[in-house]
Amino acid sequence: MLYSALFMAAGAALLGFTYLLASRSAPSKGVVSSVEAGMPAGQGLTTSVPDPPALTTYAEALRADQLHQLLVEAGVALAVMTFASVALGWIMAGRVLAPLRTMTAAARRISADNLRQRLAVPGPEDELKAMADTFDDVLGRLEGAFEAQKQFVANASHELRTPLTLQQAIVDVALADPGASVESLRAACLRVRAAGQEQERLIDALLTLARSQRGLRSGEFVDLAETVRDLLPDGGSEPGAPVVRADLGSAPVLGDPQLIERLVVNLADNAVRHNTLGDGESWVRLWTGTEAGFPVLRIDNTGPVIPRDQVAGLFQPFRRLGTERTRARPRTRPHGQGRPREGLGLGLSIVTAVATAHGGTVEAWPRPQGGLSVRVTFPPCVPPATSTSREPDTDPDREPGRGRPAVPRPEFSGRPETDRQGVGSAGD
Repeated sequence: MLYSALFMAAGAALLGFTYLLASRSAPSKGVVSSVEAGMPAGQGLTTSVPDPPALTTYAEALRADQLHQLLVEAGVALAVMTFASVALGWIMAGRVLAPLRTMTAAARRISADNLRQRLAVPGPEDELKAMADTFDDVLGRLEGAFEAQKQFVANASHELRTPLTLQQAIVDVALADPGASVESLRAACLRVRAAGQEQERLIDALLTLARSQRGLRSGEFVDLAETVRDLLPDGGSEPGAPVVRADLGSAPVLGDPQLIERLVVNLADNAVRHNTLGDGESWVRLWTGTEAGFPVLRIDNTGPVIPRDQVAGLFQPFRRLGTERTRARPRTRPHGQGRPREGLGLGLSIVTAVATAHGGTVEAWPRPQGGLSVRVTFPPCVPPATSTSREPDTDPDREPGRGRPAVPRPEFSGRPETDRQGVGSAGD
């Protein structure tokens, strides 16, 4: 209807313009001759030469009649063409909008329970098909997000139920023993307390993961070198513990200090927890610095050989090497010998979420000799100056134009660059 109204308005404007031109045009000599020949005898003509006033009056009357006839016929033609345009426009609009009706009906049938359905609009590569393909891509991403959420809820429920089941079993066994001694009851209480602490750790990790996935509201400058130096694990202080080596250069990052600390703690804890124990040498190596202006944190560690196709899965919630969510009850070490060996399965997923919240990326690749190499890259930033005046730089070991000693990048033994797997980025 809109296009028909526009057509009618354009036709009326054309008709008015044509009528205006015809009304203002002077009659030609041919028209005057035809008027002289067509005038009836005796109408003011007393001689063989026509009377000019009578001739002019008759010509004006004839011209007015012709203009009126032109206006009427053009108006009728405009009305006919307007109705024709309405009919043709209705038919063409129905044919053009038919795919939209199909897409609308299909979209209304899609819900959270059948996100696998797609529009799958056939036809040429036009705007409608491009819109349908984009909608299908959005549905695919939503389906993946819903499936991940369902899997996460199932895994979290399983992980939270395990300590509860253990607590109930311990209490039931203690209550069913009529001759339980004080020592056995005390041991049962300690086991229940350990299970409760396991729940507390898991809930704290879930809250941290949710907080990091929410994004950053504000940030402040944090030096990765200072953060890592404050949170270095105690390597080599216990029997069988890996040796910790650190090469820390300044790497300023703009972000949340608590989340960045959690990222460092999780990476270091994961490197120590899953390290090689036994007669062979075990170590953890940490490096911070800038590469092409980007702050970088890299952690390498020895450990079991990890298949390349399982590296990306380690950064998913509740995913562990070789298993998806299987975890035995916590095996606590003797007092004073460190934390339990088993993790929650959330450490590396929190690392990915924190890096993504800061606009960074996480890369990981297995070492040929065993273990894992993880590299976290943050966006470049310029920390605020702490002083307006600086002493001249006379240290010959400093790089030109920099305020700190040149920190060479250590030679890590790892896979080639082509074997790296990106497991988190700002666009994920």
